[in-house]
Amino acid sequence: MILYDALSGWLGNEWAWLISNVVSILLFIVVLLVMIAYILLADRKIWAAVMLRRGPNVVGAFGLLQSFADLLKFVFKESVIPAGANKGVFLLAPLITVTLALGAWAVVPIDKGWVFADINVGILYIFAISSLGVYGIIMGGWASNSKYPFLGSLRSAAQMVSYEVSIGLVIITVLLWAGSLNLTEIVEQQRVHGWNVFTLLFPMFIIFFISALAETNRPPFDLPEAESELVAGYQVEYSSTPYLLFMLGEYVSIVLMCAMTTILFLGGWLPPLNIGFLNAVPGVIWFVIKVWMVFFMFAMVKTIVPRYRYDQLMRLGWKVFLPVSLLWVILVAGYLVTTGSFPVPVGVH
Repeated sequence: MILYDALSGWLGNEWAWLISNVVSILLFIVVLLVMIAYILLADRKIWAAVMLRRGPNVVGAFGLLQSFADLLKFVFKESVIPAGANKGVFLLAPLITVTLALGAWAVVPIDKGWVFADINVGILYIFAISSLGVYGIIMGGWASNSKYPFLGSLRSAAQMVSYEVSIGLVIITVLLWAGSLNLTEIVEQQRVHGWNVFTLLFPMFIIFFISALAETNRPPFDLPEAESELVAGYQVEYSSTPYLLFMLGEYVSIVLMCAMTTILFLGGWLPPLNIGFLNAVPGVIWFVIKVWMVFFMFAMVKTIVPRYRYDQLMRLGWKVFLPVSLLWVILVAGYLVTTGSFPVPVGVH
């Protein structure tokens, strides 16, 4: 807004709006990528600490520059494309993956009013964008022209589709409880009624958290890239920058799932208690703290839970999470009908 006001008198309202939005988007992407660099470092450090070893500790103080050294390594390495690969689709797949992962952040509010597009169907937008992410994986596996990445892409697609069903039903319960599809209003409802994780939606929080692990190929559900089974999954033929883009898209999606867990169940940017000095802390600080807390839970699951077999993975998604989440949709809807406590959207007076 400050940049818009400074430019509007010089360039006009249209150009000022365009330039200020482009600058805001680029600034947000840079901040997000730097945060992901340190989240990746934290992932490695937590894993190492559980195993009683140091982890990355050479590049920079305490290894704080390790992720940036890895970035330079990937960027300057030679990109090898298999002779039999479909080169256009092969290079397009990682671009689609990272673009869709970053595009989903357009509707994520990190504080009240801090959102690029505060649309009324924001949660459906995120669900649609995350569902499209499977195309990048399928394209990468098929374009490699090798049976190992193709099998890995098929397994990844089956896994993502299976757990998106459970995530969709979890989202339905949150929408019923909040009475809105707008992510900002879902957070503001929790200011009035308390965090959703402490309500009837607690089982949905558990299902959403575990499904998010499977959706983003996090251990113990990293079957599409299980080294002992399929070499390295759908990206086995990738190297250098294209491989980096696949990994970047995966970690952007992981942080997105942490942010969605924060918004849907942990009160978003709201402080844990409605106390004066806690309310004085900027909401974006609370949001970032909660995202890091959820990611710490992601990292701890990676360190302590053994990898599932593929049949166990599918059984959990279709025979446990699907019926339980469907039952909970019915229970939440029945509770709202019988008690008459239908939520009123925050914007309605």
